[in-house]
Amino acid sequence: MPFTPDPAVPWPSAERRTAFERWLQHIAPAHGLQPHTLAPASADASFRRYLRLAGRGRSFIVMDAPPPLERTEPFVHVAGLIRAAGLHAPAVLESDTEHGFLLLDDLGHELYLDALRDPQRADALMRQALQALVQFQLRVPAAALPPFDDAALRRELALFPEWCVQREFGVEWGAAEQSAWDGLCNTLVSSALAQPQVAVHRDWMPRNLMVCEPNPGILDFQDAGRGPITYDLASLLRDAFLSWSEEQEIDWAVRWWDQARRAGVPLGELMAQDFGEFWRALEWMGLQRHLKVMGIFCRLKHRDGKPRYTEDLPRFFRYATRVAMRYGPLQPLLGLLEPLSGQRVEAAFTF
Repeated sequence: MPFTPDPAVPWPSAERRTAFERWLQHIAPAHGLQPHTLAPASADASFRRYLRLAGRGRSFIVMDAPPPLERTEPFVHVAGLIRAAGLHAPAVLESDTEHGFLLLDDLGHELYLDALRDPQRADALMRQALQALVQFQLRVPAAALPPFDDAALRRELALFPEWCVQREFGVEWGAAEQSAWDGLCNTLVSSALAQPQVAVHRDWMPRNLMVCEPNPGILDFQDAGRGPITYDLASLLRDAFLSWSEEQEIDWAVRWWDQARRAGVPLGELMAQDFGEFWRALEWMGLQRHLKVMGIFCRLKHRDGKPRYTEDLPRFFRYATRVAMRYGPLQPLLGLLEPLSGQRVEAAFTF
């Protein structure tokens, strides 16, 4: 089958393009693929990208995950677990794990991130995402996933001082600041590890959910692990790109909490009886995640040449400042945040 190059789809090397064309020519007849329709679909913060092309009666998605920078095996594994749980993840139709190519179902064009901006649709869509999360936590076997443990939590937190504090703001901590940071990390990690451990997507957020049927479609799950029960809910309610009033956050959190208790999701005795304790654990878990994301966004700018992500740093200063102000054990963080950007911290009180 002849392959018609599309200049809109660049390749990092002639070798990788050749490997892709060879694989595509091999699988094209089975699905009626039309190589000349290949076009960019989306990219993410990793080295993966997604391409769309037409086929027999429908469109398909190609994942381009160049080894050794990315691996396709975890995606294939977790996709199978999610689909077996009765949830909507793309089917893996063809794979070339050696070269890092997958052919997937196309879940459509509408991200939750875009649809949720319509106030007439937001509540219904979020309720469906909450219901799906309960099902994910109940039916995806946590034992089949790698542990999101003490070491993993601390690796995530370490991104903040390295990339946000030092590289983005040029601040060097002394002994007092480092001691405050170490104590904060111990507090956050201890809280996370005290929670019941379930299957955790680790990026259950509007950018990784699709509006489709059945709803939602679930994407970007290859880093799923076995971890704290509040992690994914915190990811959904306090998103990297979209914010809600705290009243709305609590409303949706109560809905998830009530559904989870009735469905038998393991909440632990204290969090199952006391929503206030559950909310505290969720806020502390969200803070751990937000400090990680601040580090990742700065790393994307300074290491990977993707500066646009740091445009959302003010959102994370607001999240972090509000939570640190609310709980005594977390207040040492305020002294670490303020020197980075007083204006960004001050914005927390006008959000």
